[in-house]
Amino acid sequence: MRKIALVTSTRAEYGIMSRLIDLLDKDSDVDFYLFVTGMHLSEKFGLTKNEIKQKIYKEIDIEIEAHPAHSLALTIEKFSCAFRELKPDIVVLLGDRYEIMGVAQAAMLNNIPIAHLYGGDTTQGAIDEAIRHSITKMSHLHFVSCEQSKKRVIQLGENPSRVFNVGALALENIKYIDLLKKDELEKSLDFKFNKKNLLITFHPVTLEGDTKGQIKELLDALSELKDTNFIITCPNSDSGNEEIFNQIIEFEKKNKNAKVYKSLGMLRYLSAMQYVDAVVGNSSSGIYEAPSFNIATVNIGNRQKGRKQASSIINCNPQKNDILSAINKIYIEDFSKTINPYKKENTALNILNKIKNYNLDNILNKEFYNIEVK
Repeated sequence: MRKIALVTSTRAEYGIMSRLIDLLDKDSDVDFYLFVTGMHLSEKFGLTKNEIKQKIYKEIDIEIEAHPAHSLALTIEKFSCAFRELKPDIVVLLGDRYEIMGVAQAAMLNNIPIAHLYGGDTTQGAIDEAIRHSITKMSHLHFVSCEQSKKRVIQLGENPSRVFNVGALALENIKYIDLLKKDELEKSLDFKFNKKNLLITFHPVTLEGDTKGQIKELLDALSELKDTNFIITCPNSDSGNEEIFNQIIEFEKKNKNAKVYKSLGMLRYLSAMQYVDAVVGNSSSGIYEAPSFNIATVNIGNRQKGRKQASSIINCNPQKNDILSAINKIYIEDFSKTINPYKKENTALNILNKIKNYNLDNILNKEFYNIEVK
């Protein structure tokens, strides 16, 4: 049987891949090995390994709270050892995290094929952009979220026969899990919904160097809102996360209408989207999942710039007045007929079938696919 390894390092990426992981875990035709690393193993980031339902093959601590360069070096070293021991036939990776790039490097140096999810997306305001494209060049099978991303992967020199537009995997979670009812969610969160409610997630802006200033502008804008409660989730482990942690904790202390959570987990996060007026911040969840709930996204700054967007995305500068103006729009415009451009049928199953059945003979020998420039 084909030996398939999959690596997850964050709450967000595990949530996105959870249905695919579940299908792999239950498939009797493959040997499946789930590696858990990164923020999952950190108390600071919610110790989210405890939210993983499938059997974990191995936990690998890469000291995620240290400098990213240190964590990256540990990732390459430790995963290289783990892959030499396991000898998987293929490794499945998602996205654009620096530690996932380290896993890709470890696989590449051990001649193990990589199946990469969400290559070809673009996020001009974060180092994720360079990391994502780097992982694409180390990978051999590509599962992309939209036609635009497929074209970019091919433009990077990848053979079109190995690039598959399967849609956004995250959207299947909405279809296949039983979301919490409002009273169940309130009890779980110890939170009471108000007349107006916003779901806030803001991550470090790794290329702009002004995380401290941008989160302050956002929180100053939220302070101006009346009759509004805030569900605030903590940032990821990118450099600058301490600035966000410190400010949102202070904001919570001063505002009884705000609650901060290390991690909501996939179920509570998606359930919250049912009952809030908008997702506010710079998280990709506002681009991918929020439109499927027919709610608005106030997308702040350049972190997600370049991604294909639904009509429900309201982009604004990371300045107090611009943020307030964008938030005001969510109560004026109608988002009930929003079409999510990332939605496709049977996304997880289509990925699974390719990973299981694609002929891996000589797959490591990649020829650069040239596009004629006119």
